[in-house]
Order: sequence, then C-alpha cells, then structure tokens
Amino acid sequence: LVLREGELCVCELIHALDDSQPKISRHLAQLRSSGLLLDRRQGQWIYYRLNPALPAWVNHVLDTTLQANQPWLQNDAQRLDAMGDRPQRASTCC
Repeated sequence: LVLREGELCVCELIHALDDSQPKISRHLAQLRSSGLLLDRRQGQWIYYRLNPALPAWVNHVLDTTLQANQPWLQNDAQRLDAMGDRPQRASTCC
C-alpha cells in the first residue's frame, strides 16, 4: 500500500489493514529499522514512505510483488480509498 500510495500515515494503514495501532506501528518500526521505509512527522501525523536510496533491484522486486498481488490487496486498497478524513499532506513533502 505504501508503494501504491507513495506515502501513508499510521492511521491510514490502520484503517486499510483493519488492524490495531500497536501491531501496525511495530511492523512499521521494523521496516524503518531495516532501512526499507523512512518516516517524517507533519504535525500530529507520522508518514511512511519507501526509502528513495533503495537499490534498483529492491524497487523492481517490490513493484513486481505489488503487481502480482493486486487481487490480494484489493480489499485493503478499497478500505483505504473509502476512508474519510484522511490527513492532508504538505505540498512540499519528500
């Protein structure tokens, strides 16, 4: 979902994945500590995005995985798309 959207905050992932905040935050922390994701704070929100310094082969694997799993991600993507009150991103993001 982060690859598809470019950037997501924790609240958006909670809504899309229909899971708890502690679980989502724990997984995001692991992805951040591995260097796969970067985060930024904007007001009360923390946004996560793919690390732009990832090697090209990693981006290729992630893109291939996203394309191959569209049916599996469909329900999560629909929940995200239907989410009301999504936080507004700064126009000077990333």
